[in-house]
Amino acid sequence: MTKFGPHLQFWRKARRLSQLQLALEADVSSRHISFLETGRAQPSRAMIRHLSDILDVPNARRNELFDAAGFAPQHQRSALSDDHMQMVSGAMSALLSRHDPFPAVVLDPLWTLVQMNQSASKLFAMAGLGPGASLLDAAKTPGTAAQMIENWGEVGHHMLQRLRTESRAAGGILALDQAAEALVRDPDIAAYQPPAILPPIITTIYRSGPLRLPLFSTFVQFGGAEDLAISDLKIELMFPADPDAETLLRAL
Repeated sequence: MTKFGPHLQFWRKARRLSQLQLALEADVSSRHISFLETGRAQPSRAMIRHLSDILDVPNARRNELFDAAGFAPQHQRSALSDDHMQMVSGAMSALLSRHDPFPAVVLDPLWTLVQMNQSASKLFAMAGLGPGASLLDAAKTPGTAAQMIENWGEVGHHMLQRLRTESRAAGGILALDQAAEALVRDPDIAAYQPPAILPPIITTIYRSGPLRLPLFSTFVQFGGAEDLAISDLKIELMFPADPDAETLLRAL
């Protein structure tokens, strides 16, 4: 068995496809899929791209498939400061800036704070968090999230589901799995019972002393991103959940 075979088999099983189902999707014979997995056949670059598309393999993990088959990685990882990335990094900074006075942050796949606007800086400073800080570490540290978030049981329950979903989609990310295991043991999350009828959107209620700030979020990612520096990033835009929260944010 070649190095490529186990990778293909892993992703096929992760997507719960039989060899026959994958063959039908890829318009090849099931025998060819079997030969690829056992190493009796070698894939071309085009076949790796084709199978990766069908199996919805994330860009970063696609590089592993190319490498295992003896090809150079397809997706590069640039620095946001590189000249050819200036338009992208500028667009990201503009999006954050224009979202003020409402909080906005840029997160990497491990939920590390990469960048934030002024409003988010003030919000997360309440918990001693800034650029480079890990939201996973904050969530895993007993009492930290509960001190900052009034409805931590509800929010933590939702975060637990997101961690599991993101890890599963990426074929398994150890840091996300470890954070999920820690959240399962969190007493506030364990005690949380979802209501019979769920609200239309989860609101995170931030609290610091007399300050009470209910917010909801939407996530933005770059469409058509091929460079890992940006395809891995997500931008969280937070919005006030009631008029009082909007007034407070505009006054900060």
